[in-house]
This record gives sequence, structure tokens and C-alpha cells, in this order.
Amino acid sequence: MLPIPHAVDLSVKPEVTAFFDAPTNTVSYVVKDPQSNACAVIDSVMDIDYAAGRIAFQSADAIIAFIQDHGLRLEWLIETHAHADHLSAAPYIQRTLGGQMGIGENITIVQETFGKIFNEGTEFQRDGSQFDRLFKDGDTYRIGSMTAFAMHTPGHTPACMTHVIGNAAFVGDTLFMPDGGTARADFPGGDAHVLYRSIKRVLALPPETRLFMCHDYGPNGRDIRWETTVADERAHNIHVRDGVSEEEFVAMRTARDATLDMPRLIIPSIQVNIRAGELPPPDETGKRFLKVPINGL
Repeated sequence: MLPIPHAVDLSVKPEVTAFFDAPTNTVSYVVKDPQSNACAVIDSVMDIDYAAGRIAFQSADAIIAFIQDHGLRLEWLIETHAHADHLSAAPYIQRTLGGQMGIGENITIVQETFGKIFNEGTEFQRDGSQFDRLFKDGDTYRIGSMTAFAMHTPGHTPACMTHVIGNAAFVGDTLFMPDGGTARADFPGGDAHVLYRSIKRVLALPPETRLFMCHDYGPNGRDIRWETTVADERAHNIHVRDGVSEEEFVAMRTARDATLDMPRLIIPSIQVNIRAGELPPPDETGKRFLKVPINGL
């Protein structure tokens, strides 16, 4: 059984409101303390028309409006990892509502890796200082009366964290719905063996724990879904249900990953998200640019 920090009460049922972004198949969440007006935002989305080089904030504005309309107090903006498929809107939301931005401490590894790929100069800090909090495995933090904890679940990326808030766990890209399987492990710093062990940590949580996905793609044409349970994943996940060995999983994941294209928005997403959702700095004319590394990925 996973060691759970003493201060964490897994019987607390936070109020979870999901916001689905269809262009990136991303699910963002507002997580409210049932005993107060405190809340957290998990994995927000900044809109981008990549072909036009245009960003917008309709998705983030919907979250801001929800928080304001319900009289909530934003305390945390959590990134489960440095996303490769959408751009974070955390700093945009923070400038309006406050709160602290947090991510796993191994974001420094991701910054170092992709700082080289995108030829970022010495002015780009690779120490995670763009974020307000770098979570270590087992760290706790408060959302109103709730004590949440961060669990390091690498494998998809080195910085992936699962955030356990009462009886809810936000798994990022580590797991998908049972018929969707699991995340890819072929990005720089990814590892299918490590991913398998991380998933087993998540699935050691109590069986009734609610699991919230960062993405869903509606396999076989079903409606989009983003909530399941530990028990359901253990019984039905097509990649890691009970009885699937690490060797079987790694063989499947390696073969499957070799067939996958890069995410459509990986180039802008990584450049922005390693900066905690900020765009690259302007040049001497005041214009901002995103780089495309030729054959770099």
C-alpha cells in the first residue's frame, strides 16, 4: 500500500468541475474544498491557432468566470507535468485571480533537455524558478481545509506528478480511461519501465479513489469521459489491468509508441510550458517568436 502522509484525509470529497477543450482533448479542473470557498485549478489551457500564430484565452476565461461566479478563492494552479499537447494558461489565470503555480521538481530536467533542443540561451533559467512551488514526492499542500499531496509518477516525462486531493487523484497523462490505456513513454526522459511502476503506485491507492484524466479521445467513437476509479482501472485498463506484467507492458508500449506521430502542438507547447506558461521573451523589436528545431525531435 502506498504510504499516505498522515495529514491527508482520503474520506474528503472535493467538488470537481471539469472543462473539456475539444481542440486538444484536454480536461482542466477546478477543485473546490467542500468546507470553504478555496479551490485549485489543474492543467489549464491557453488557446492557440498555430497556423495563424495567434493565441487566445477563451478556455481560461471560462475557468475564471466559473471561479468568480461561484465566489471561490484560487489558491493553487497545478501543472501535472510539462504538457506536449497544449499550452498552459496558468500565468494568465494567476494575473487575474492570484494563487501559486506548482509543478514537479523534475521540471528542471525537462527544462535542461528541451532548452538544448530549442537552443535557448543562458538567459533561460533551467532551475524551475518560473514556478512558485516545485513539488517533491510526498509533499503536501493545503487547499482551504484540505491537505493534498503530490506523488511522483514519472515515465511519460520525468516531471509527472499525480495530485491526490481527498478521495480524488489527478493523474495527468500517466493513465487514460480504461479503454484508452496509458500514456506514451518515448519523449525525451520517458521510460516505459518507469511508467509501469508509477502506474502501479497510483493503482495502490484505495479502490474507491476517483481518478481524473488530463485527456480523453473517445476510443471507438464513445462519448468523451474523464472520471473513473482505481478499481475500474485495475479491472479493465487495456494496458495495465491486474495480471499484466512489467515485461508485457514494456513490450506493448514500446511497439505502440514506435507508431505514433509527434503531438500536433508539441513545438509551441514545450517552449511555453517549460516557462510556466509564459511566451518566449520579445526580441529587440518587441515581437515574440516560437522556434521550430529542424529534425530536433
